[in-house]
Amino acid sequence: MQRKPHTYFVLTVVLVSAAAGAGCDKLRARDKLNKGVQAYKANQTDLAIEDFKQAKSFDPSLTNAQLYLATAYASQYIPGAPSDDNVRMGKQAMQEWQEVLSKDPSNLNAIDGIGSILYNMASTPFDPKKMEESKAYHEKHIQIKPTDPEPYYWIGVIDWSIAFRGNKDLREEYNKTAKKTIKDTDPMPPALATKFKEQYGAVVDEGIADLQKAMELRPDYDDAMAYLNLLLRQKADMETTPEAREADIKQADELVDKVKAIKQKKMENPEPSS
Repeated sequence: MQRKPHTYFVLTVVLVSAAAGAGCDKLRARDKLNKGVQAYKANQTDLAIEDFKQAKSFDPSLTNAQLYLATAYASQYIPGAPSDDNVRMGKQAMQEWQEVLSKDPSNLNAIDGIGSILYNMASTPFDPKKMEESKAYHEKHIQIKPTDPEPYYWIGVIDWSIAFRGNKDLREEYNKTAKKTIKDTDPMPPALATKFKEQYGAVVDEGIADLQKAMELRPDYDDAMAYLNLLLRQKADMETTPEAREADIKQADELVDKVKAIKQKKMENPEPSS
């Protein structure tokens, strides 16, 4: 059975119309994306979110719309705030980034975004499991692009957070039954220092190594130096002799001086604004 010529004509018109419609949707998507970016830069986040949602609706393949939408949601998230709206913002940001990764597993913006918001979610109230989840995403970044210093820095920050909380908890537990309580700044008694090292020594060592790697990749990375200083002070609390503790504290103090010098230099020679 042969098709009549007008059948082919109608089919062609339908296909051309569909293609034209798809093209128009892509143009609308980019227009909404640009408007959303401008609104976001103007701190009109609610308006930006609506623009990004429409951009995504017009063109689901427009990855930048999803990345901006996730970032806008995340910027509204307040760590520790218990309201349903706040929790929903955090979850929506995670969902958008996860959708991007489902299509592009190596998208570093999405990987970093999830790592960042998991860290914020884990900070208040403190959640060591979420901290480890956050760390896993920074480790994914390193697997994909090992020359970036930032993921090494964030692993160091997370490891310090875990060790610091563990230090605090161990001191509080000790002080409940101790004849003489210890302050946060006091050295730990040898038995407590040993216990601290057994539980958190590997975490501190990992953090130190990653922060040193970040500084190797970026020699003036003052934020990494600041956290290395803090981790060395955690390491000092694991020492059982005054000499070993003093050596760690000396390294930490030297880093504080180095950070001050770098910040002073940056103030005197600010980078040109883009």
